Amino acid sequence: MPPRRPSRPPGPPTSPPPAGPVGVESLGGEGDGLVRLPGGVLHVAGALPGETVRLRAGPDGPVLDEVVTPSPLRRTPPCPHFGACGGCALQHWDDEAALAWKVERLRATLAMERLETDILPVVRTAPGGRRRAALHARRGPTRAEARLGFKARRSWSLVDIETCLVLNPALARALPALRRLAAPLLEHPKSAPALHVTLSDDGLDIDVSGVEARSGGLSADARQAVAGLAQEAGLARVTLAGEVLFQQRQPTLRIGKARVALPAGAFLQADPHAEAAMVAEAREALAGARRIADLFCGLGAFTFPLAEIAPVLAADGSAAAVQALAGAIATAPGLHGITAETRDLFRRPLLAAEMKRIDAVVFDPPRAGAQAQSAEIARSGVARVVGISCNPATFARDARRLVDAGFRLEKIRPVDQFLWSPHLELAAVFSR
Repeated sequence: MPPRRPSRPPGPPTSPPPAGPVGVESLGGEGDGLVRLPGGVLHVAGALPGETVRLRAGPDGPVLDEVVTPSPLRRTPPCPHFGACGGCALQHWDDEAALAWKVERLRATLAMERLETDILPVVRTAPGGRRRAALHARRGPTRAEARLGFKARRSWSLVDIETCLVLNPALARALPALRRLAAPLLEHPKSAPALHVTLSDDGLDIDVSGVEARSGGLSADARQAVAGLAQEAGLARVTLAGEVLFQQRQPTLRIGKARVALPAGAFLQADPHAEAAMVAEAREALAGARRIADLFCGLGAFTFPLAEIAPVLAADGSAAAVQALAGAIATAPGLHGITAETRDLFRRPLLAAEMKRIDAVVFDPPRAGAQAQSAEIARSGVARVVGISCNPATFARDARRLVDAGFRLEKIRPVDQFLWSPHLELAAVFSR
């Protein structure tokens, strides 16, 4: 299914801007300043709470024209692409204020499900920590050149970037080479390639999507050009929707004691520091467990560290990820044992009856949450649960189900993995 066009925020986007300055009340969910007008609430990108701003007409409605009275918490954005690029939304706001706002949004989201708990100090990530990114390519001024970058906010327009403060420096330095690599991928006019770039321990691993396939896909000449450019750039591997176009090293990653060979397009936590913090929370919470289930295990970010504590049953819907995890077990001596299973936990969750010998669970679902799986955990006799989430709304829904079944939400550790964005990761601990 093709991605849906971003929805327009609520408010009166087609009305003309007010004649004079207006006040900004607060921030909306995506980091927009909220301005109350007679026709409703207007979301204004770049405006901060407490500011007085002047608006002008834009193609889709009023936009920020001038900050008349700036907030004392306004700062100069460190990135030259800020405001055009859709990747970051909060670089113009003081970091402490932005982080406090994220935590309050988390608290309010929990309150909507009648949940209260200790919210621990936030684990912060630093600029230059992100090890994966999806870069979009479009035609450049010549056939030998491509534009490469991120999409503009709420738009399909591309912002051609020269630098990115969020990316690991190894990814940022590779941008010119990746721009050259993208050019042969654009031979078909309907192609809109995305380069899913991952920094492995063996170099950059790139999986390409969005190349027109119905007309026969990439020509032999284009494939040869991609391979030559990849070798020139020293890349580890380039794949096209999983098919290998070039490989001079198998991309791998050290996870706990294991060395995992990455499948093409593998999912990783965005920042290794954030991942390490969440793993530390899980290890502390599940110390002393006799048998652990790691649900939505992926490549084993939690599986391998937790197998140092007790035997682990690891399950995930991605066959490639589970195969990679299983293949890495032999590289990690001294563990208590790992059983890996490919299983669609949305349609076929691990049942309460299957958890009779399990006393601890970690679940780390996608943004949609773990509605079916949390229901089975609630019905089980499991004593300790760690929930990892990148979406507080679906986490709160699943947590409510566990609390209703007799669990206590002991604490939440927020993790600011998505720097300068409104999003917040979390690790939560439940006990009977």
